[in-house]
Amino acid sequence: MKSNGRTARRRPRLLWYAILLACCVGATAQQPASFSAAHSGHNEFVIKNAILLTGTHGRVEHASVYVKDGKIVAYGASVAAPATATVIDAESKYVTPGIIDPHSHMALDGDVNEATNPVVPQMMMKDAFDYNDKAIYRALAGGVTSSLLLHGSADMIGGQAVVIKTKYGLDRDQMLFPGAPQSIKFASGENPKRVFGDKKQLPSTRMGNFEVMREAFTQAKDYQRSWDEYNEKVKKGDKAASAPKKDLKLEALVQVLQGKMLVQIHCYRSDEMLTEIAIANEFGYKIRAFHHALEAYKVPDFLAKDNIGIATFADWWGYKYEAWDAIPWNAVIAMRHGVKVAIKSDSDDYMRRLNQEAAKTMRYGGATEDEAMQMLTINPAWIMGIDDKTGSIDVGKDADLVLWSGYPLSSYGIPEKVWIDGDVYFDRGSPGLGMPQYQEGQ
Repeated sequence: MKSNGRTARRRPRLLWYAILLACCVGATAQQPASFSAAHSGHNEFVIKNAILLTGTHGRVEHASVYVKDGKIVAYGASVAAPATATVIDAESKYVTPGIIDPHSHMALDGDVNEATNPVVPQMMMKDAFDYNDKAIYRALAGGVTSSLLLHGSADMIGGQAVVIKTKYGLDRDQMLFPGAPQSIKFASGENPKRVFGDKKQLPSTRMGNFEVMREAFTQAKDYQRSWDEYNEKVKKGDKAASAPKKDLKLEALVQVLQGKMLVQIHCYRSDEMLTEIAIANEFGYKIRAFHHALEAYKVPDFLAKDNIGIATFADWWGYKYEAWDAIPWNAVIAMRHGVKVAIKSDSDDYMRRLNQEAAKTMRYGGATEDEAMQMLTINPAWIMGIDDKTGSIDVGKDADLVLWSGYPLSSYGIPEKVWIDGDVYFDRGSPGLGMPQYQEGQ
């Protein structure tokens, strides 16, 4: 077949593209193994001459942190570390726990809502987790070491979240936070009623929202009862007992009723927070935290009474009707009433500077340095159920640490190094360090 001049001219270019693609594929196939090997978690080092903002024990001046095998072994003004430990001089800079983002949708490949049914607790966000998303690296560069990746807010009862450590460059399962409790996302208010109202189906009002919830948990109670009756018959030796049909949706709701999932609720208005609390008490499950929670300042005593935290914005308001009564003093007012308060991102942009977002609470409401740090570290860790493993500089916890160029609660504080489980995953002096394709000296 005779080719025209354009086709002939294309051939060298196409051949070059093919060679380049083959080289890239070959390199990619080799990268993860070497990258994993470089992050074994068996490093031993001591950070000296640092100002520690611990998250739980305040500020410690002229201090050190000793890390071995991915854990914090000792910290304080006087730390005995063996001569074999690598010494890192912080040069009087700040060291903090890694920032924890308790509300993110990054790396979910756009699949944050299963908006085909208002009740979808059987959905697993892990199945949508794109561990190659560069947003993870940007979060890491902002000092974020752990994040809760949540289902969206289209559904009254959404899917199950995934907790990650931002170990960008590793494969999916290596990023999952080991032993983290399972969280599930609920949502009330404008979003579900708009999404399903536009489809001319239930729910299309706030009344409809809560009816859908009550109906779902009523079905879950019946499902749980049927399995309890079956198991009791089996226990008594009834060989004729017939097992109920498995239902993944109801199985997930039963786990909520049994307290096996942390309930995270998208909710703006104070009246709806009270309704959500009433429904939880009616059916016997606990709410872990309200997210957004812009009117929490109106009902803080109710939240504190039931030990419900909030993951909120520092100063977002007026962008929708539900946010009309938001005020920047919300976080501190709720905190002063005994509510565990965390500052969250809900944004791939804000996620990179959560330290500055928490600092706003010092301006609006007079939060102390310790309180602002807690909103970034130990409080979000509690909301996610991982506060026994991370969220503070404490002996025995994961060595998730950030070295800052300046004061962390200001725009002058920029992460210079970020350690996760004792391994460096970000180094501003060598931005490619830790990336699969990077080699020292190239």
